[in-house]
Amino acid sequence: MEYEFMQDVTGQVTSRFSMDHEAVGHWLNEEVKGDVSVLDKITSALAEIKGSERQWQLDGHEYTLLMNEEEIMIRANQIEFDTGEIEEGMSYYDNESIAFCGVDDFIDMLVNYRDFVLKNG
Repeated sequence: MEYEFMQDVTGQVTSRFSMDHEAVGHWLNEEVKGDVSVLDKITSALAEIKGSERQWQLDGHEYTLLMNEEEIMIRANQIEFDTGEIEEGMSYYDNESIAFCGVDDFIDMLVNYRDFVLKNG
């Protein structure tokens, strides 16, 4: 997962992610918006579900984060495809709408995001 964090002219922290993880960047930009308390909530929830079969979900306005102890999924709340009408050999471009990543990579990214926000905030 490749990404970069930036600060725009208004001081808002924004992120940009590689093609397979674009939804993660949109989630950070739309739902987290530099609020490190959201990051604390996620890491606490991960500690609670570790070693169990349970899942945890954080519903946002635009994106929802779903997590189990091994994988993170971020998906747009408005995602809905009618795959019955798509031509053979074609597929939907949904990288901006859904992304999956391992928990360790996700937590490493959140640590880097937190450091960037606290350093530039």
